[in-house]
Amino acid sequence: MSAASGARIGVVTFPGTLDDRDAQRAVRLAGAQPVALWHADADLRGVDAVVLPGGFSYGDYLRCGAIARFAPVMGEVVAAAQGGLPVLGICNGFQILCEAHLLPGALIRNDHQHFICRDQQLRVESTRTPWTADLAADEVITIPLKNGEGGFVADEDTLNRIEGEGQVVFRYAGMNPNGSLRDIAGVSNARGNVVGLMPHPEHAVEPGFGPDAPGAPRGGTDGLKLFTSVIGSLVAA
Repeated sequence: MSAASGARIGVVTFPGTLDDRDAQRAVRLAGAQPVALWHADADLRGVDAVVLPGGFSYGDYLRCGAIARFAPVMGEVVAAAQGGLPVLGICNGFQILCEAHLLPGALIRNDHQHFICRDQQLRVESTRTPWTADLAADEVITIPLKNGEGGFVADEDTLNRIEGEGQVVFRYAGMNPNGSLRDIAGVSNARGNVVGLMPHPEHAVEPGFGPDAPGAPRGGTDGLKLFTSVIGSLVAA
């Protein structure tokens, strides 16, 4: 095991998942041991946290994440999350968490009806989650974004509630790329242990390979902070 912390973070692969290897690499670079979990698994193998990575689970049939929500492993993820296990959903993983009712709201087709792929600035709205503890409130980070159905929506009462209770974790800065209401890019559950976001932090973890943030060295590593955050939170617990 290469992880100095001893933390073990599970990364779930569904049929159609694309970014599981990238998420495993991000976990490893952050200092934890990645544990590969399969959609048909009936246990989480004792992991300390779980990442649901991006892609097109089950071909995005019906709705994005609608079928993955019923995968055997999700029964274990839901139960563990309700018990306080840190869970991160990235892009399709965010969609799955919303379908599983672990997060509020839903993700719909981008308002311009096109797939978008770009480096996206995000403003950090909450640092109270185990996934954002190494970030600073109001810090602007740059993370790659790639989605066709990334518009975050919820009814007005839900939007007001999650705003009032500090569940908005990330907000799009500079440009709203998909029509998400109130520029919301990522949210948490009320407890804060479950976080979902549309941009891909696992694609911004290595110098020279991540996006170029304004005024920062070429190849930013802003995404790595989400993974180091949860490791630090696990070690401190």
